This record gives sequence, C-alpha cells and structure tokens, in this order.
Amino acid sequence: MSELIALYGTVLVVSVSGAISPGPMFAVTLTKSYKSPLAGLWISLGHAVVEVPVILLIYFGFARFFENPIVQTVLSLAGGAMIIFMAAGMFRSRREVVIERRDVPYNAFTAGILMSIMNPFFLLWWATVGSMLIMRVMPFGAIALAGFIVAHWMCDLLWLSAVSGLVYKTRSWLGEKIQLRVFVLNSLFLAGFGCWFIYSGIVAML
Repeated sequence: MSELIALYGTVLVVSVSGAISPGPMFAVTLTKSYKSPLAGLWISLGHAVVEVPVILLIYFGFARFFENPIVQTVLSLAGGAMIIFMAAGMFRSRREVVIERRDVPYNAFTAGILMSIMNPFFLLWWATVGSMLIMRVMPFGAIALAGFIVAHWMCDLLWLSAVSGLVYKTRSWLGEKIQLRVFVLNSLFLAGFGCWFIYSGIVAML
C-alpha cells in the first residue's frame, strides 16, 4: 500500500509539472476564459476524451506505435498546420471577442479535444514519461490504473479551472487595448508552437 501511495505522489508531481507548463492548451484556455469561467473545466474534459484512450492504449502495449518516427512526423506536420490555422482564426476574431463580445468559432470542449490531438508532444510525452508511470501502475491492477487516470486528470482540471476563473474575474479590469494585445500574444504563442511542431516534423523526416 505504501508503494502505491508513493507512486501516486510521483504521478501528482509529474502531472502538475506537465499541467502548468505553457503550451497550446494553456493559450486556448486564456482565450476561451474571456467568455466563461468554466472554460477550463470544458477544455480539461475535452482533453480527457483524447487522453484516456491514449492511456489505455499504452496500458495494453501500444506505446511503441506513438514512438514510431513516421507517426511522429505526420502528427507534427498535420498538427502544426492546424494549430497555425487556429492561431490565425484567433487573431482575426480578436476584435469580435473583445469589443463585440462574441466568441471564437469553436467551443471550449472542442478546443480541448483539438489541442490534444494536434499536439505531437502530448503523444510523445505519453509514449515516454507517461508510459513509464503506467508501467509502474500495472502491477497494482485495473483499479490502481483508474486511480492514476483520475489523479492525473484532476491536475489538469484544477489548473485550467483556476486559470479560467481568474481570467474571467479579472478581464473587466483590463482595458480593450490590453485585452486585444493579450489575444495577439496568444495568437503568436499558438502560431509559434505550430511552427515548432512543423519544424520538428521536418527535422525528424530528414
């Protein structure tokens, strides 16, 4: 029992460090939080829709599939292109969201799914660090795996919910110019990740 508790402690530390690391999902959470304090909740639920099947696939021995260079290259190129496309859409809609109080075309739940699917490093993380944790959980059985999934997901949920709640409450303190700049920075942030994914895919291909 003490072994399992220590393992869950490791899972929480690693999961928290991954959750709070800036990335595409964080940038989208900031954007969606202008419209709803529950954006983080819905984004984390969308993320779980992708993440839980990935965890189960690795648990049943498919980690090597995600480590395949061809798979990583395809995901990097396609995912990077889609993230740049979404960044462009975010940039174009900045005035509609900030000034006209409209919303970006996709909802928070969809954003969580898309940012997970299109991020090749998300799958690479699970194929390496994540699979190591899963392998340590395996001897304790399916119930321990379920606890692992819940503990890992709760880190994403609590962090993204805290971010969206804070952004929603403080958005009125900022003038429209500052809010527009935040949207521009988020767009550039997303586009930067997209470019990096494409670059990584090209390097891996060469």
